[in-house]
Amino acid sequence: MPLDVNTGVFFEVHGPSAGKPVMVTLPLMASFGAIFGAELESVLDGYLSRLTDRYRVLCVDYPSIGGSVDMPPELLTADRVCADLLGVASAAGFDQFAYWGYSWSAAVGLQLAARTNRLTALVLGGWPPLGAPYDGILQATRLKQANPEPSSLKVLRSKEQYRQWEAYYSSMLDWSEADSVARIACPKMVYFGADGDLVEAGIPIRIASIIREQRPTLEQMNWTVHEIAGQGHGVCMAPELVVPPVRDFLDLLAI
Repeated sequence: MPLDVNTGVFFEVHGPSAGKPVMVTLPLMASFGAIFGAELESVLDGYLSRLTDRYRVLCVDYPSIGGSVDMPPELLTADRVCADLLGVASAAGFDQFAYWGYSWSAAVGLQLAARTNRLTALVLGGWPPLGAPYDGILQATRLKQANPEPSSLKVLRSKEQYRQWEAYYSSMLDWSEADSVARIACPKMVYFGADGDLVEAGIPIRIASIIREQRPTLEQMNWTVHEIAGQGHGVCMAPELVVPPVRDFLDLLAI
């Protein structure tokens, strides 16, 4: 697993050298096994075994997790994240590629699609392309900084690093969501667990409900929308449910 000296991002590439390039971000990462241990090894295997017959999959330790170099939390802005991800894609030999992110990484995908023409497809999981609850997430990150949940600290290096999420969402306060999303030209998909609304630090974070409400508009904008019944926001850890519909979407594109 090489370290990109320009971005400080540790990455790993899986699949055939001639495979179609796909960057798959959090909850997957290059150091997934080292971070989560053998008990969750089946999650990573479940993604890769369903993709690497045809696709070349790039996993990254980002932001400042696993084998990647530390970044001061206040520097995690949308501009920095997009520059880093495009940089590590280049380091991995990915010129044009499909991007697949979940939750925070899905929000990142929207920013990435607004800044580059290198994406051949955009796949978002567990995050609304339109009407997303950015203000609520920003409030919740501020409230949780003193006592982040154990699941966050499992991945992050320290409690202080949790401040990076405030820096990220604060950097987007003036972002024009509707205009930016309308300009995304590549094929695009969003999927979500039907029960995927959250409450973070006492603040309701509507995710599934918003996607469901926006579905007619999204489909008019040529989004593929896939709802996974009986699942919550944690559906990303069930590759047997998530990968098949995404794989169908990518296969149809012949990217």
